[in-house]
Amino acid sequence: MRRMESKELFHVLSPEDAWQRFRAHMHPSLRVERVATEEALDRVLAEDVLAPHDLPFFRRSTVDGYAVAAQDTFGASPGLPAYLTIVGEVPMGQPPTLDIGVGEAVLVHTGGMLPDSADAVVMLEHTQEVEDGGIEVFHPVAPGENVIQVGEDIRQGDAVLPRGHRIRPQDIGGLLALGITEIAVAQKPRVAIISTGDEVIPPSETPQPGQVRDINSYTLAALTVRAGGIPLRMGIVPDRPEALRTTLRQAKAEADIIVLSAGSSVSARDMSAAEIQALGQPGILVHGVSTRPGKPTILAVCNGTPVVGLPGNPVSAMVNFLRFVVPTIQVWLGAKEDRPCTVQARLARNIPSVAGREDVIQVRLEERDGTLWAVPVFGKSNLIYTLIRSDGMIVVPLNSNGLAEGSEVTVFLHR
Repeated sequence: MRRMESKELFHVLSPEDAWQRFRAHMHPSLRVERVATEEALDRVLAEDVLAPHDLPFFRRSTVDGYAVAAQDTFGASPGLPAYLTIVGEVPMGQPPTLDIGVGEAVLVHTGGMLPDSADAVVMLEHTQEVEDGGIEVFHPVAPGENVIQVGEDIRQGDAVLPRGHRIRPQDIGGLLALGITEIAVAQKPRVAIISTGDEVIPPSETPQPGQVRDINSYTLAALTVRAGGIPLRMGIVPDRPEALRTTLRQAKAEADIIVLSAGSSVSARDMSAAEIQALGQPGILVHGVSTRPGKPTILAVCNGTPVVGLPGNPVSAMVNFLRFVVPTIQVWLGAKEDRPCTVQARLARNIPSVAGREDVIQVRLEERDGTLWAVPVFGKSNLIYTLIRSDGMIVVPLNSNGLAEGSEVTVFLHR
């Protein structure tokens, strides 16, 4: 009877329709924590960050040279230089203690503060010292030249970074430049990862005939970390309904998102579907996605917890984790959608396909005479080394009969 119920759920949807149906049932509450800015790399902001003051908050030189009144240099040339008297130097890290008058200059260094009476800086290499304590200026400067003005980088009250932004290395520097040493970020969602199958054993053990080492738990855990989640590896569950039921309930109690890597047999898929359906309402929303690899993928929401049932084959599991679980983690973080890292390349050979199915093809990149080529890496979805030998993947559109050799394709890079 359970087998018949599972088959009734198996209605294949396009990847986009499947995601939209799944997404419509996700309503997470954002959990917030404060972390040190210096430790916030790749975290997602939980609130807008505003500038507490102008940056810079004083006028500073962009070069080593002399702070001057620009008008004193007008008309200067190598043949007829302007003569200025040096009246002092601005020490680094200190405000100037002097002003300049007509025909005077002050030595400043890169990043140094300008006197109020100076409005430009002449580069050191455009001057020459003379014996009586002055300089000759060979090139004129305009007002503001070689000077960073107050607030030129950012103004007080301006938006520095928006909520949902993922913190990059340069963002850490920009925040600390404003004295923002702590920020509010979304707590990382906990992602329970379950592998099933009587044939699956831990990687530390030696497989006997008919057994395979657990690949998916570790690959999917690494993808979870990269996406911004916390992986909870729940171990290997045998092909028994009561064992899977117990593990799913434990996962639901401990995690925000559940990922199940099930066996490829029909009986294993049926067992997974039945136990997921029993976990909570509304239950299974999608059972079957029009992709290759990964058609048997299950998408469910059980009493508020997203549950993704992936095929057991490593390539299928990874491809559909990227397609459905990574964006689910982003939803939980309140993150803006990440732009995929892509390159354009020429396809090295024909790829046939079937209309009504989206094919994901692994490729390696080769440069030939200055042109980047995408060379398909073919292999069955249970062969992990098709991924290892690949630099990225291309997608054959849903309603296409394939892609022609030499056509331009977008390669989604493995990072």
